[in-house]
Amino acid sequence: MSQWHRVCPLEHIQPATGVCALVEGVQVALFRPRADEEVFALSNIDPFAQASVLSRGIIAEHQQTLWVASPLKKQRFRLSDGLCMEDESRSVPTWPARVCDGIVEVAL
Repeated sequence: MSQWHRVCPLEHIQPATGVCALVEGVQVALFRPRADEEVFALSNIDPFAQASVLSRGIIAEHQQTLWVASPLKKQRFRLSDGLCMEDESRSVPTWPARVCDGIVEVAL
């Protein structure tokens, strides 16, 4: 069963960026695509390079869907479910994320 974990104030994540947080021993990449309260939580581990870098990726929109491009090998992962655009057999784990009273929370 998932439990909500308080991670950081929303203001610590600038719009159009990502940050990494250690939540219950798991590296979580948190993304805030716009200046609103929408946030996404994905694994920070790039499955192609096996490196902790996805939080440093570039957020992009393609066909009205939000993606993050890995800074190493440039594969794109869909923010909503972690699916890799270039290789659909690969994906990264995702978790529910929300903002509650100005604090970003992730359910692991």
